[in-house]
Amino acid sequence: MALEHALLVSLTERAGSGYELARRFDKSIGFFWNATHQQIYRVLKRMEERGWVVGETVPQEGRPDKKVYTVGPSGHAELSRWISAPTEDDAAFQRSELGIKIRAAAHGDLPALCTEIARHRDNHAGRLELYRQIEKRDFPAPAQLSGPALHQYLVLRGGIRVETGFVEWCDEVLEALVHSLSPDPRNSPNSAVLQQDSVSER
Repeated sequence: MALEHALLVSLTERAGSGYELARRFDKSIGFFWNATHQQIYRVLKRMEERGWVVGETVPQEGRPDKKVYTVGPSGHAELSRWISAPTEDDAAFQRSELGIKIRAAAHGDLPALCTEIARHRDNHAGRLELYRQIEKRDFPAPAQLSGPALHQYLVLRGGIRVETGFVEWCDEVLEALVHSLSPDPRNSPNSAVLQQDSVSER
């Protein structure tokens, strides 16, 4: 997927300026597709040159004018073409640097690796909690959803499941590695990483 397609998706949901799109990425689509603000502005300009989006200058009282973008006919056509095109397999885990380090654990500092795994575990647990907060706030009645709201919810559920699985995998790895460090894991200085509650799917 190119950044252009992520921007088209966002603009079909709501028109916006480059700044508004960048903020939107920070809070929603950016969880699944990273882009800097500079990249977004640069790609929007390219999309406008292609005719995929149309920019309209909107006066603002007391502030500089802003350009608000909407999807043009050719942009809708490109989005439809892209949705129907084959999708590459998501190989994020298969290309995981952390996974390679775990495979090579016998050749390095195992306690330090456990600390690093615990750090990743905590980061993903934090993102999982954020996703669940968004789910509770924005989708309190999922059975009643339809259209774009349903589609957004389904993507969010995918994020929840991915993060849940990653956290549980980190817990499994830590338990096994800490056990290998000491016959009694409770005596290991790294045993604290095992005191965190496992995150299960709700």
